[in-house]
Order: sequence, then structure tokens, then C-alpha cells
Amino acid sequence: MTFHLLSQMKYDNQIRYASQVIESFRGEMPLHNWLKNYFRENKQMGSRDRKQIAELVYCYYRLGHGWPEVAVKERVLIGIFLCNSNKSELLDYFKPEWNSQIQRPLWEKLSLIEKGEAGLPTAGTGGFTHLQQIFPWKHNLSQGIDYQAFSASFLIQPSLFIRVRPGFNAVVRTKLASSGLPFHELSASCIAVPNGTALGKFLVLDKEVVVQDLNSQKVGEFFFPGENSNHTKWAAWDCCAASGGKSILLNDLHPGIDLTVSDSRESILYNLSHRFHEAGLKSYHSFAADLSAPGFNFPQGNSFDMIIADLPCTGSGTWSRTPESLFFFDLKGIERYAKLQQSILRNIVPRLKPGGALIYITCSVFAKENEEQVAFLRKEFGLTEEKTKLLAGYEDKADSMFVSRLSR
Repeated sequence: MTFHLLSQMKYDNQIRYASQVIESFRGEMPLHNWLKNYFRENKQMGSRDRKQIAELVYCYYRLGHGWPEVAVKERVLIGIFLCNSNKSELLDYFKPEWNSQIQRPLWEKLSLIEKGEAGLPTAGTGGFTHLQQIFPWKHNLSQGIDYQAFSASFLIQPSLFIRVRPGFNAVVRTKLASSGLPFHELSASCIAVPNGTALGKFLVLDKEVVVQDLNSQKVGEFFFPGENSNHTKWAAWDCCAASGGKSILLNDLHPGIDLTVSDSRESILYNLSHRFHEAGLKSYHSFAADLSAPGFNFPQGNSFDMIIADLPCTGSGTWSRTPESLFFFDLKGIERYAKLQQSILRNIVPRLKPGGALIYITCSVFAKENEEQVAFLRKEFGLTEEKTKLLAGYEDKADSMFVSRLSR
């Protein structure tokens, strides 16, 4: 059997397996977990094949709701063409005329696809009809989002960001330089590295650096005590702490705060305690509670100078990392999360001291979860809006977030 024929069989098989995944996956769990299970059950594939098949599947979902009329195989190939800038042997086998154009800028490639002239050079940019279909909920977006740039961002692999913790600037930069890893410094404390980098091989995670998206780091600009706070020992509550990244950030910015963390499950707090241990954060209070439950009573009766409310949301600002979420999203989810957010806010705002600050955060791009919730807080509780910002991540290969600081 000739080498050429073997290559043909390999590429045909990779497309076939990718199509099987796409036709079987229903979004019931994160795609990377589903793929692990799939590859565990299909052990005939080598590591290179598994990596290639996963890439094909992700390229398919990165197209979101665009190209709905196209068959699975063709849609995968469009995804490879648009989502990559390096030539692909697989694409060269199926679509050599596209592969010859793959190194063009994204906007030019979109135009080629739109015009049906992928084998020909073009000077125009076209109407981007399919680009607009990638994310079809334009009228639900928060103000200030560049719809076209945001839609195009789903075709681009986001970066991995780390935050250098206080006292480790020199050692982290020395380790990065000696690793040979390409990295980009966005600030004194924020560094971008290629997605998928095994940082733990040369950096001590949570002690030297924290894996934290660019805009999650920028949220720290909203973390400062209110006018009536005791600036030497003020009380803060991270009410939906999850993995604790914002609590660690708050502690790094304001050491010595009286910190309380909570989340809905003890297992989350257990994992968080291990992360806090690695980060050297030893003094804090914690409890598990469903903050959306009617009539919730804070177990310790405390009140706070600051409440960080990074609430459950659609996660739509992070979908470039999980494109399957974009593909399977149901618009009804916005209303469901908005109601959940208001249930939580009704229980936590009463724990805010006079003069204290509520930091309302989502990783959503939908107005109903963002500025409409700020309007709810102002109307329902009489809070004063101090500072609000949509942190758009699509220009920096980062997540998009919304943050508002309101005072009582």
C-alpha cells in the first residue's frame, strides 16, 4: 500500500470519527469531558489521531450557528479553513484550493467563503452573512459590544492568561524565559501564553501565579474599600466563590481583609480550601448555602463592607473557550439565569453595610444579565451605581465580562 493511499485513509478516518462525535454529542456535558470518554472507548486511535479529531470537532462548533445548510463534513472543513492560519495536510487533501489560501487574514477568508470563491484572491470583505449567523442574538447583547468583531472571535482560539502574584515577578519571568515558551506581557502582573500550555511543569500554580483570564484580573480595579470601611480590617464576602480566583486577587490587593467565602456545595469549598492553602491564604471563613433559596438567613448574622457577587450566568462571554455552549444554547437560558441572579441578589444585598460596595460580575454578554440587573439593583434596593464597565475580550483573545460597583 502506497504512502499516498495510507494518507488518504488516515484523513478519511479522521473526518469519519469527527463526524461520529458531532452526530452523537448533544451538549449534555463539557465537550472535552465527552471526548475523553469517547477516546477511552475507542482505543484504536493513536494520540496524534485523537488530537486531530478533537481539533476537527472544535472547529465545527466554533462556527456556532453559521452555515446551517452545510453537511457535517463540509462544515468541519470550513471550520479548519477559518480557524487556522497554518497549512493543513488534511485540508490539502480535501480542499487544496482552500489550503492555499489558509494563511490569509481571517476577514479575507470569510469573504472568500461568502463569495464562493475560496480558490481565488479577493480585495473586498463581503457582507459576512454567515459571520452574523455564528452568534444570532445581536439584539440581546449588552451595549458597547462590536457585534461583528465579537462574532468573529469565536473563530479564534483564546489565549491562556496568568496573573503573577506579589513578590514573584522576577522568578516567574526568569522561569518563563528559560522555558523557551512564547509569552506576551500585557502588564506587570498579566502574561498571556498559548492555550493548552502545561504551566505546572515550570511554574508553581497558585503560589507564584494564578491562572486567571485577563478581564477577571481587571475586575480587581473595582476592589477597594468604601468610604465608611475600616481600611485596616474591612470585611468582604465572596458569595459565589467557585474556585476562589477573585478572593485570592482581593487578598493580594488588600492583605489582611476579613474574608468570607461561600458557594452552593461543600465539595466546591473543599477544593477551594486546597487552592487557598497553596496560595498561602489561611485566614478566612466559609460556608455552603443555596443563596437563591427564599428566606435565606446568613448563618453568622454578619454584614460586610464589600460583597463580590460573581453570579451564575449563561457564560456567553467565555464561549470562545467552550464553543459547544454557543452551538447548543437556548435563548430561554437568559431568562432562567436572570431570575436566578435576582433571587441571589435579594438575599445578599441586605448583608451590605451602609456605605458598603456590591461588586456585581458576570461573564455574560447579554443585557438582561448585565445592565438590566444593575437597573434592578438601583430600583429594588436604592443602590448607587458608582462604576460600570463591559470588559470586552474579543480584541485580546480573552473572555468578555461585565462588572458594576454599586454602593449602599
